[in-house]
Amino acid sequence: MNQKVAVFRKEHFNAAHRLFCADWTDEKNKQVFGACSNPNYHGHNYELVVQVNGIPDPITGFVINTKDLTTIVEEEVKSRFDHKNLNLDTEMFKHLNPTAENIAIVIYNLIRPRISEKHDLKIRLYETERNFVDYPA
Repeated sequence: MNQKVAVFRKEHFNAAHRLFCADWTDEKNKQVFGACSNPNYHGHNYELVVQVNGIPDPITGFVINTKDLTTIVEEEVKSRFDHKNLNLDTEMFKHLNPTAENIAIVIYNLIRPRISEKHDLKIRLYETERNFVDYPA
């Protein structure tokens, strides 16, 4: 069988962040980022969907073992971001604005080395029920 199948793993993590540009005034940050630029930060219950596409292995029938995918997400994402302040507690976002777009790209770059090159990887990150991003687009 040479047909691609998509495998999804849904996880969640909780994190605080502040959207702002250090070179801007508080007024300009509030104008651009609104309440998300609150100097005291705010939090989200992020929903993460990791999608791995590939041809199932002829012996196991797996594109990827979901147990292995769970471990990868735990080690690369949840251990770094869950119950953290992204701006203050993580190296990735000390100088990178932790928008949903940037968080999705960072997550992709953390996970990609641990997924076989023969598989495609896609990240979907929900910041809220109505706001989410996909990377790559």
